Amino acid sequence: MSQPTPVTPDTLIRPEVRALSAYRVADASGLVKLDAMENPYAWPGDLTDAWLARLHNTHLNRYPDPAATDLKQRLRETFQIPAHAELLLGNGSDELIQILITALARRDAVVMSVEPSFVMYRQIAGFLGMRYVGVPLTADFQLDPSATLAAIEQHRPSVLFLAYPNNPTGNVFDSAVVRDIIAATPGLVVLDEAYFAFSGKSFLGCVLDHPNLLVMRTVSKLGLAGLRLGFLVGGPDWLTELEKLRLPYNINTLTQISSEFALCNIAVLEQQARKIAADRDGLASALAALPGLTVFPSQANFILFRVPQGTADTVFQGLRARGVLIKNVSSASTALKDCLRVTVGSPAETAAFLQALKECVV
Repeated sequence: MSQPTPVTPDTLIRPEVRALSAYRVADASGLVKLDAMENPYAWPGDLTDAWLARLHNTHLNRYPDPAATDLKQRLRETFQIPAHAELLLGNGSDELIQILITALARRDAVVMSVEPSFVMYRQIAGFLGMRYVGVPLTADFQLDPSATLAAIEQHRPSVLFLAYPNNPTGNVFDSAVVRDIIAATPGLVVLDEAYFAFSGKSFLGCVLDHPNLLVMRTVSKLGLAGLRLGFLVGGPDWLTELEKLRLPYNINTLTQISSEFALCNIAVLEQQARKIAADRDGLASALAALPGLTVFPSQANFILFRVPQGTADTVFQGLRARGVLIKNVSSASTALKDCLRVTVGSPAETAAFLQALKECVV
């Protein structure tokens, strides 16, 4: 009897998956962590005590509310979600992107976005076997209307993702051009408003005015990154179908209770967001004053800047050696060559970053 052929990953795992690289998160142990667009501020002590009291009687031996009914209602009230729109909750926006692309995955179907933008649009399209098309932004990271509309006409995307503000560039696209894109796209358009708290620009209020528009948000950037809660808003017809792909109990009990509690105290989070936005503008001015740097306008809680040609890796490693971790995006695309991205931290964190940067570039 012949021996069976050994089973290996190469024989069973799809080529699209084997061709990918896993998404890596840098180890920030012992470093000033300014690489992940997190809110640097903890809750005031009395608010923390009230939250812990709320958790005291939580029964972790029971499954969470599968529909997250109370949390959905709190989200509706907090973010003024249109009454006739439906919500889908995800374990962060990443899960929502995966649900969307899974629902639309067909042979030769296209996922479209702009480049550079959030890497997970391309990543998830790849492992689900979808064809990804990235439309280049202009040199100053704005939408190119003619190129984008031409790409839509040519490729007829099933879904087009636009981060609004964009990540990693930080800018908000022209709303009139966005509307033209929504009108021209034969498939879904998903506006990813992860950084809404810092820009104040949104399509959420008019999501039902466009039959093919969905708006996606997360509470991570508001200061709740550890809870992993994203939500998708749109017409009931779309959300009813997408709900079929949501795994049961994907929003755990601690996330439901903690998120609802935090949103009842949204004023604290909004005050922190306003401070971050103000500090962002100060950080941008400080960066612009350093020789050899190009600083790109941001309406998010991070800033993209370009260092002198060929020095991005050296500056990044120099900052890390001095105890500061930011994001090196220089190799992500040609458009981002020599670019680094820094999160707006606390005043102390920003001061540490600027001092380290001066030692690396001056």
